[in-house]
Amino acid sequence: MGKVTILPGTTRDPITKMGEMAGVCWGAETGDAEKDYRRGLDCIESGHGRVMEFVNVEMVLDGYSARVMREWYTHIGGAPTRLQASTRYIDYGEFEYVTPPSIAKDTAAKALYDATMAVIADTIRKLELMNHVNEVAELGFPREDTAMLLPLGMTTRVVDKRNLRSLVDMSRQRMCNRAYWEFRELFRDISCALADYSDEWARIVNTQFMPKCEALGYCPEKRGCGKMAGKK
Repeated sequence: MGKVTILPGTTRDPITKMGEMAGVCWGAETGDAEKDYRRGLDCIESGHGRVMEFVNVEMVLDGYSARVMREWYTHIGGAPTRLQASTRYIDYGEFEYVTPPSIAKDTAAKALYDATMAVIADTIRKLELMNHVNEVAELGFPREDTAMLLPLGMTTRVVDKRNLRSLVDMSRQRMCNRAYWEFRELFRDISCALADYSDEWARIVNTQFMPKCEALGYCPEKRGCGKMAGKK
């Protein structure tokens, strides 16, 4: 579906970085990569989550729906920041969109869904044409107004900056089987992209990214998916 691109500003060796930062405050020797790495692992295993905030993650999220990005923005811990594709300046007379699997597997439903998107795109193009004509008489309307027609299913592009602690916390919620399906796919794509970025990231992804039931040893949800029993 979408694509995640990890940017060069992302910390290459996150475990070593955590160990180095912890070492400064512990009065320990820093600069030895092997010692810093072991210290970073100790921080992770001991639950010292604060050092995770020193690990920087910068990425481009491209081709995901505006709807899932609205949910992405709810994860604001650790002072993340982001920029999203503009609806004021980009021409959306043609736009790509996300089709939910439940609709895509039904031929009639998908045809209706696609037809609706086509009508929206066609209306935007017609309004843009009217705008060019009206601008001559200084009666034009801005593109940001025609963009009000855009559906939440349209794809968008976001450049995002956050830290490891924010991602670990996000995994607890968004890897849950009851999370919104597109967000589960988005987080899976992020996990794969980070795991490919370096060996240390692969270890973090495999050991730290998990739904809250796996982290707790039980399901805290009132209505769980059945993967794990609730707390007794």
